[in-house]
Amino acid sequence: MMKVSQRKGKEGFTLIELMIVVAIVGILAVLAIYGVRKYLANAKTAEARNSLGQIAKDAAAAYERESMTGAVLAQGAAAAMSRSLCGSAAAAVPVAVPAGAKYQSSPADWANPADIGAAGVAQKGFPCLKFTMDAPQYYSYNYVLAGAGTAVNDQFTATAQGDLNGDAVLSTFTLLGKIGAGFVLNVAPNISEVNPEE
Repeated sequence: MMKVSQRKGKEGFTLIELMIVVAIVGILAVLAIYGVRKYLANAKTAEARNSLGQIAKDAAAAYERESMTGAVLAQGAAAAMSRSLCGSAAAAVPVAVPAGAKYQSSPADWANPADIGAAGVAQKGFPCLKFTMDAPQYYSYNYVLAGAGTAVNDQFTATAQGDLNGDAVLSTFTLLGKIGAGFVLNVAPNISEVNPEE
């Protein structure tokens, strides 16, 4: 019986197959870079969204706090309504918007002496809200009250502004709250965003 041996050709990839693989790897790399960039931007903007949500909760808690006078009431007398929004913060924290970097605030940044009244009572701003941040932050935060904070239609505006990539284009997040009918504090259901990933 005769043995037939066939010579097997050299195995390998053709140039076209290699070019297709390189093209696919290139496309995947571009998609991965875009995904990582988007992930990092979302992580940075999450700070602003979470912090403004906390400021709104703190404003609602401050509004419901008992803030009546310490004077003795006469028999048969009633105290005036004690609910009020916190007054405007004396300054944003930090005062200057961080440009493409994080800012590490100190407890003193959130306790501006102009926001603290007689006998160390927190009357307005962040001390009244009892809001602080101890982690490094990308954004500058501010709280502004329009009105006295005790009447229907008085409102607060909480803002976060940041320059995430140092190009002088600000990302701005704004949350509004307003005293409505029946002296109920209503907070906007969504945060207004301008250039959120700039």
